[in-house]
Amino acid sequence: MKAAGLGDHFVNHDHALFYQNASGVPWTATYIQAKGDPIADLYEDIAAEEKARATYQWLIDMTDDVDLQDGLKYLREREVVHSQRFREAVEIIKDDRSHQKYF
Repeated sequence: MKAAGLGDHFVNHDHALFYQNASGVPWTATYIQAKGDPIADLYEDIAAEEKARATYQWLIDMTDDVDLQDGLKYLREREVVHSQRFREAVEIIKDDRSHQKYF
């Protein structure tokens, strides 16, 4: 376990999942950015997708393995699509807010 880099994890968590980033920092609910305003929250989502896209691009640039690059390119493209859908949702909400509502 130690040779595989899992010694500390196994000692602390046995076989249980323990969510952490690549640096070993544990996951926390503070990673969730929610303001309660749909437009602000969607812009947070767009930013997260763009950060993920950039990370995949950095990984693509770091390897010469074509098969690995193909998988990373798929994941990068998925982030682009997510970002585009969130941007469309922002426009839908903005458009909806501009119309007079009668209840």
